[in-house]
Amino acid sequence: MINIKSQKQIEKMKEAGRLLASCHKELSKLVTPGTTTLKLDQFVESYLFSHGAKAAQKGYMGYPFATCASVNDEVCHGLPNKRALRDGDIVTIDFVVNLNGWLADSAWSYAVGNASKKSQALLDATKKALYIGIEEAQVGNRIGDIGHAIQSYAENKGYSIVREFIGHGIGRAIHEEPQVHHVGERNTGITLKEGMVITIEPILNQGRPHVSLMQDGWTAVTFDGSLSAQYEHTVAITKDGPIILTEQA
Repeated sequence: MINIKSQKQIEKMKEAGRLLASCHKELSKLVTPGTTTLKLDQFVESYLFSHGAKAAQKGYMGYPFATCASVNDEVCHGLPNKRALRDGDIVTIDFVVNLNGWLADSAWSYAVGNASKKSQALLDATKKALYIGIEEAQVGNRIGDIGHAIQSYAENKGYSIVREFIGHGIGRAIHEEPQVHHVGERNTGITLKEGMVITIEPILNQGRPHVSLMQDGWTAVTFDGSLSAQYEHTVAITKDGPIILTEQA
C-alpha cells in the first residue's frame, strides 16, 4: 500500500530534509585526505543529536552505524571504519534523518582531495542522472518514466546502472511502497500521484553493473573493481511538480 502524505506531513518531512541537507553541507568540509569514515559517521550522529534528531538507520535490521560510507568500488552500505581516506578517493555518505517521527533520506558522493578527471566525470554524470530522474517525478507520469530517463542518460554517457539497489517510498518508515527502479521503460509501472514521497538514488559504475556482497554481510562492491558513485534525494510529488525535500542550500 502506498501512503499518501498530506501537505502538513510533507512539511514535517521537509524539516527533516533541511536538517539532513545542513548536515551534508557541514560534512563536506570534513571530507579530506587523512580523515576516516568512522570520524565522519561520529560527526553525523552527533550533529543530528544536537539538533533534536537521530540517525534512523542505526539499528535498522541490525545495522550498527549512523551512516553508510562507501569508498571507491564500494557500491553502497559500506561500514564506517578507521581506514584513512586518501587523496583521489570517492566516498559516498548515505544516512536517514528521523526528526519528530518523520524521515528524510539522502546520499552524496564526495571527491576526497583532488579527483582525477575520470572520477570527476563519474560524479558529475551520477549527479546529473539523479536530477534527470527527478524531472520525471510529475503527477500523472509513471515510475518507469523515472527509470527510463536515468538509464538513457547514464548509458549514453558510457556508465552502467546498478540494478540491485533501488529507490523507495518513505515517510514514517525508511522503506515504504512504491519501489523506484533506476532503469525502465516509459509508460510502465504505477502512476505517480500527488502526495507520494519517494527517494530517487541512482548508482552508476564506471565498469559493469554487477555487484557482489562482502563477508561483513552489508558492503556491496562492484564485481569488476570499477569505481562507483551515488546521489540520492527525497522527493515529494506535488501538483506543482517535484519538490526536493533534501536539497542543499
